[in-house]
Parts: sequence; structure tokens; C-alpha cells
Amino acid sequence: MKTVTKTEFGDFQTPLPLAREICALLKREAVEAENVLEPTCGVGAFLLAAAEFFPVARLTGLEINADYLKVARQSLERVGAAHRASLRSQDFFAHDWDKELAAVPASLLLLGNPPWVTNSAVASLNGSNVPTKENFQGFRGIEARTGKSNFDISEWMLIRLVRALHGRPATIAMLCKSGTARKLLRYAWQNDGRITEAALYRIDAKRHFKAAVDACLLLARTGSNGPAEMAVYDNLQSRKPASYLGLAGQDLVANIITYRRLRHLEGLCPYQWRSGMKHDCASVMELRLNPDGTFSNKLDERVSLEPNYVYPLLKCTDVANGSVRPSKFVLVTQKRVGEDTKPIATHAPQTWAYLNAHRRHFEARKSSIYNACVQFALFGIGNYSFAPWKVAISGLHHHPRFMPVGPAEGRPVMFDDTCYFLSFANENEANIVAEILNSPHCLDFMEALMFRDSKRPVTVELLERLNLRAIAQDAGLAERWQAIQRTSYGSEGLLPQAELLLDKART
Repeated sequence: MKTVTKTEFGDFQTPLPLAREICALLKREAVEAENVLEPTCGVGAFLLAAAEFFPVARLTGLEINADYLKVARQSLERVGAAHRASLRSQDFFAHDWDKELAAVPASLLLLGNPPWVTNSAVASLNGSNVPTKENFQGFRGIEARTGKSNFDISEWMLIRLVRALHGRPATIAMLCKSGTARKLLRYAWQNDGRITEAALYRIDAKRHFKAAVDACLLLARTGSNGPAEMAVYDNLQSRKPASYLGLAGQDLVANIITYRRLRHLEGLCPYQWRSGMKHDCASVMELRLNPDGTFSNKLDERVSLEPNYVYPLLKCTDVANGSVRPSKFVLVTQKRVGEDTKPIATHAPQTWAYLNAHRRHFEARKSSIYNACVQFALFGIGNYSFAPWKVAISGLHHHPRFMPVGPAEGRPVMFDDTCYFLSFANENEANIVAEILNSPHCLDFMEALMFRDSKRPVTVELLERLNLRAIAQDAGLAERWQAIQRTSYGSEGLLPQAELLLDKART
């Protein structure tokens, strides 16, 4: 296969030693398999291993690549298993899986390694190895147009197989990204996939596949509804789970045991969490200040700009490391989404000339959110961005840390879109909220919610689950916080508003 084709098909062939190690695990777990079916069998490593560990099982392999099928067939012939194997050329996305699985009698093992590639990666190659467009995740509005609508092809495939099982007893043993395994289980638990039990065994994807991803073997049994939780093992040899993840309401949590101990800290926040500014044009928009008062951009250009539209900038690494004195700056072309940028020409002609000189960089931005926007538009900008004090957290780092951030050189500090923050009018309120959020039980609770292998372990949705009132009481900081609120908001403060929101959510 050519490199682009291999990328389009997420082609990571399973090494035979790994396939044998997985089949040994299945035997150890007393998996019954009179029929072994691999939906994307490739060169047949799993079928070879299954032939060895399940010596009387009927073997079925489907594969779109005819050359791979030829190799798989020859391999099975060499080990004397061809007589009980059926190999067919088949496009997974065009196949009638309901009919295929309904025709399989007795015990069934769905075994394999579906493609490790996302729909957006295939689309960027103008590839066709994707399912029919379907918003199966149920996203709406801008979520369906941005990163949240991106998904692994294997996620769609595994959900399709679970649907086709229609709740019949079967065993699913699939190599996939850990995030894909969680998404499948969440889908099945929420949509009556009848998962009896499930486990996740971490594997070293770098050693086996030279892939820098967090991957696992997903082992699940279907047929009846079991508890909505899954044991997580550190490797294929582990006998004792390292943790248990599970479904809490509509969301998965990384540590269901810690979550249950601290779930009194879950609720609604009286403040609104925001993400930082999104510009998708760092080479032009992000700047460093030179000793002579000029700025340098990431194109190594030295430019003179009026100060009107230049603000100090912190990125997620700065926040995670506690570096709250900015060393970078950013051009902020709007004070709210959709605001006309033409007044920059009058108020800051050098800045306007600079933006126009780099117009092609803005026009090259790929995100559809900029379609039909004013020129040099931003997202994630509003009055809250210009508040003097904020409490910020990195969205990309695994260990949560909340930092109070004040003005720099008299200017409010901006954050990039890998950060989240709350806005405040005064320093005292920002400091007490940061202290509450950094309390040990709050951080423990957050880590129970977070999945460390996620590209963005901290999200707005996670932060919005933090009940600041309960956390403040738990940390012994409720009276101090309430006193500062009374100073900031009057005799009632914000707490009654939070209770009103919570009551509304409950009803």
C-alpha cells in the first residue's frame, strides 16, 4: 500500500506475538468461541492466533484489501486451518452487519483491530474510507462544525457492530485507542447495548505499532445489562484492576470509586467558565516585545504597532507552570464575536496595515467557523475577556492547577483557546475562588472525572460540574468566600443565585 493509502485506512497491522498474547488472555478469561469473526482482518494475524487458541472454532475474516486477503489465506493454509476459515473481500461500510451476525450460530467472538484513523484525517486526504455521513454522536450547532464532531473510524465501526448484535450474547475483543473504547462503552450503556461486563487492558502502542497514542484491548461481553462500569488494567498480564471507570449520569468518569466518595462536590457553578481566545493564526497574531518597543512575530518579522489592540498573553504551559507574568502578547482585533474590524484602520493605522499585509494567513484558516465572518475575526472573545482578574486552568495538562491572574502593565491578560478561565472584577474574589478550586478534595474530584490520555483532559463541561459552594464548605472556606461576595455583589452575594440555578436544573 502507498503511504497515503495506509494513512487513509488507518493501517496498523497487528503483530502476531501481540495477537497470540491477546488470545491467551481470552482463554484465561474463559471466553467461549465456536465462531471467531474478524471484521477487518488485514494479513490475518488475529485469525492465525485464534486458529491456535481456539482449535475447533469456525474462522471468518473480512477485508477490503485483496492483497492482504491473499496473505491471510496463505498463512492459514500453512498452519492447516484453511478448511475451517472463510475469507471474503468486503467493504465494512457497505456490508449488512445485521444479516451477517444474525446468521452466526452459537458462541461468537468479534476479534480484531479496526482502523486507527479519524474521519477528518481521511477527509483531508480526499479519502473514501469513511461511513455515510451521520451525526451519530448527536452534536448540535457549532459543536457539529468544530472538533467535537471529529471521531475515530473505529468508533463508528464498533458502534455499528454493537447495534448489529441486537443484544445477543457475544464477546467483543478489539484493539483500539483508549478514548474509542470509552466512547463505545458510553454509547452502549446509554443506548441499551446490553453490555454484561467490560474491561480495558492497556497496551504499549509505541512498542507494538510505533504509534504515539494511548491504546488498549477492549474486552466486552454482550447479552444482558450489567453495571455501567469497567475495570482498567495496566497491561495484558495484569490480574488486578488499576482502577474502575464508569458512567455517572450522562458522563463517563475515570475513577468511579473516588467519584462516589466525592460526588457531593458535583453541582452547578455560580460563575461561567470561558475558553480562551481562538484566532488560528499564531504566526501573525502572537508577538514578543523587543527592547526598542517594536514587536516580533513568529515569522521573525519586526513590526511597529499601536498599543490599542495589543494585550499580554498566557498560554496553557504558562498557566500549568504557574507563570502568571506574560512574556508574550497577542493582537486582539475584536471585543466581541462579530464586531466590525474596520475601525482599526482609523484608531491604529499601523496595526491595520500589518493585518492587511498578512491577509493570506487569515484567509488560509481552515476552520469553518470563520466562513462569512468579518476580516481578521476572532472567536472566544467578549466582555469577560477584558475583566481585570481571572482564575485560569490549562485544558491540556494532566494535573489540574488553578491560577489567579491579574493585569500586566495595566492591561487585562488574554489566554489562548487551550485555557479556561473565570472572570472577576477584583483581586480578593479571584484569590478566594482559586483557593477553593485548589483545595485537595476538589483536585481529587477533578482527577476522578479526568481521563489522562485525552487530548484535552480538562474541558468546560468538566469544570461546570464543580459545585463551588459544596467545595468551599468542604474546604472550610465558605465564610470567607461569602464575605467577599457580599462586598462584591451586595448583601445576598452569588450563592442564592447558584441555588436558584441548581433548583432549576433539578426540575
